[in-house]
Amino acid sequence: MYRLDMRVRDYECDLQGVVNNSVYQNYLEHARHEFLLENQVDFAGLAAQGIDLMVARVEVDYKSSLRPHDDFYVTVAVEAEGRVKAIFVQHIYKSDGTLVVSARTTGVTVKAGRPVKMVSELTRLMAKTEGLA
Repeated sequence: MYRLDMRVRDYECDLQGVVNNSVYQNYLEHARHEFLLENQVDFAGLAAQGIDLMVARVEVDYKSSLRPHDDFYVTVAVEAEGRVKAIFVQHIYKSDGTLVVSARTTGVTVKAGRPVKMVSELTRLMAKTEGLA
């Protein structure tokens, strides 16, 4: 299971003094990108081949709130769904282990605007992390 440690910045909070709900999506996306980079999935290289990794669906369950300067971490695991979809299973936890967010992001591989079979870099990664979600 991949883990990325982060800290809440003041400007990410709303008038209620908590992280704005849309900011959690930024945290999730950043952790997915770092996870893929660490596992040698090269966005730029794939794009040069005309292959794009795109988000098709995001499901987010909010459980508790983060506040300014809270330390937290985001976990990432990935699993296959058919031949063209990758499901990123993610959680955000406060540093004390309190669950903040549970999310499932469906990614697809697209070439020339059409879904195509998952690229080998992702199938290799899914085999490596299978069962860690």
